Amino acid sequence: MNSDRDQLIERVREWLRENWDQNSSLLEWRERLVDSGWAVPSWPTEWFGLGLPAWADSVVAEEIKRIGAVGTPVGSGMSLAAPTLIEHASHELKRELLRATLTGATTWCQLFSEPGAGSDLAGLSASAVLDGDEWVVNGQKVWNTSAHHADYGMLLVRTNTTVPKHEGITYMVLPMHQPGVEVRPIRQMNRHSSFNEVFMTDARVPARFVVGTVNDGWRVARATLAHERSFATLRRPRFDSPDGRRGLALDEAELEAEKHFRTYVWYPQRAGRADLVIERAREMGRDRDPVVRDRIADLISFVKVNEWTAQRARAARALGRPPGPEGSLGKLAASEVARRCHRLHAIIAGAHGMLVDGPREHDATIAEVLVSTPAQSIAGGTDEIQRSIIGEKILGLPREPDSR
Repeated sequence: MNSDRDQLIERVREWLRENWDQNSSLLEWRERLVDSGWAVPSWPTEWFGLGLPAWADSVVAEEIKRIGAVGTPVGSGMSLAAPTLIEHASHELKRELLRATLTGATTWCQLFSEPGAGSDLAGLSASAVLDGDEWVVNGQKVWNTSAHHADYGMLLVRTNTTVPKHEGITYMVLPMHQPGVEVRPIRQMNRHSSFNEVFMTDARVPARFVVGTVNDGWRVARATLAHERSFATLRRPRFDSPDGRRGLALDEAELEAEKHFRTYVWYPQRAGRADLVIERAREMGRDRDPVVRDRIADLISFVKVNEWTAQRARAARALGRPPGPEGSLGKLAASEVARRCHRLHAIIAGAHGMLVDGPREHDATIAEVLVSTPAQSIAGGTDEIQRSIIGEKILGLPREPDSR
């Protein structure tokens, strides 16, 4: 594999030397990158790829980063929508939507959860009725990140009420910019507004925008959820040219990333900020407390074990294996990390943990941690759902009885 890797690196380096132009616009550069196949080299040649092994994606992405060039866009378009479309969409829908997603010309949001369904995603009630060559959609979705500026939504709706709940769901692409779609921001207890409610009133979806087949949306949704839980890290990319020069493409990429990651500014606090526990213990004079020291050792050990699990999952993805139940293990472990961090930060800070504008450097951050970590056990599928997946897919337990 090393010789194959070396040959691949030489190929992509040669192409980048001849084609990278930081003075072109971001869209112009990404169109050139996508048309060359280097944006997603593991994808089929028919769909903007080069048909290379899955490990090629990370190798090529590292080479693009190394010279200070720009890769594919950040966000749910590339992480969720694109891989779901490539696996399940019709040829017609791929032709219509994939290229603009890869270049960042269109953006996406996820429209799965509903206020009346809770963690039982298959209990959704938003409906779609076929009217000629369009579906008419009515219902409400909630916890929809980036819905306020997305062009398309990955939408789950009920299209058959006479069959078991998992069998009457259809996966569609909802055009967001239309009169029948209303987006309302949600004010969170940590003072951020990252999520939205989306109300659909006689919204229209072209019949060709069904992903997969009608009433088989649960299978497609599981693919999206697997990608969502696949140990992806939410890190803002750096756009640094080795020679220190900045061009239009880099400037526009920086603005794109800033807009996207503004929504997620509190996510490190949601995860618990394990990186701050030692510094915070010293700051508060608790670093010699034997109970605090024991809790810190316990937390850091657990974090390290979870990182190894994540590395195994990334290695499996590099070999071309689809996301599997290890995503649920990682999601469940992340929830436990957040809970342990919450308890430890509360022990270290005491009443100071309530200060949103305290005198110490990290007072405001810790206060945000304490009101944000509960979200970690809910976002991306609740802990209860992850345990069901682990029980069935890893431990071989019988399926939980479906509601009729």
